[in-house]
Amino acid sequence: MTERTVFRNPQGRRRTLTLSFSGVDGAGKSTQIEHLIAWLSDRGYRVCVYRFWNDVARLTRLREGTGHTIFKGDKGIGSPEKPISRRDKNVRGWMMTWLRLFLYLVDAIHLRKVFKRATRGDLDCAIFDRYMYDELANLSLGSSLINTYVRSIMRIVPRPDVSFILDADPQSARARKPEYPLDFIRINRLAYLHLNRMIGGFTILAPMNIEAAKNEVTRCAQSALELSLSQDTELPHSFGDRRAHTGPAVS
Repeated sequence: MTERTVFRNPQGRRRTLTLSFSGVDGAGKSTQIEHLIAWLSDRGYRVCVYRFWNDVARLTRLREGTGHTIFKGDKGIGSPEKPISRRDKNVRGWMMTWLRLFLYLVDAIHLRKVFKRATRGDLDCAIFDRYMYDELANLSLGSSLINTYVRSIMRIVPRPDVSFILDADPQSARARKPEYPLDFIRINRLAYLHLNRMIGGFTILAPMNIEAAKNEVTRCAQSALELSLSQDTELPHSFGDRRAHTGPAVS
């Protein structure tokens, strides 16, 4: 488990607000998470960030080795100056699908434990950098078998108070983070929208410039905090679909 970003808090809140950020690679998740951490810490909230790959996913060394050794994919994170070609979640086929179904079930069970630990402590806010949705979006959604699997997994996994999906133009996203083929990014983007139709509850931020996206994230977080302060009950999952905004998102 890696070191997490934790800020001191003053407020003594009764319940932990949970937020997750999901979306295609290059959509700007890291930028928005960093902005939200700064915004919350400036107001004295105690925040902990959970990175899905480091804090939730199981058998990560095996998974990394498979993508690099068997499928000959590159390691690391791509950048405009140094593009790479990863071979992991974009590799399809029935054998990989069955392996993913097993691994994602294991991850879901562990995520449930991580989520419960996060919300039983004295945190004001727990932020999840990627969530179960990002794994489910790698599946070939549409078949009755996969749909049943997705709904079964979501019965295991707790829902965050706010589940952000950062939408992005696939070509712009790939230009910012060149790791996967453009065709896969297009399919992956549609999978997130398909998931929203299946299970609902997402707060979707349409492609927009970075400042507009920050404002929307802050607005939703503030609304959720105000609501959670006024009642010690479960919050509504979605704080609105922001798909009316236009313009490229930047990270």
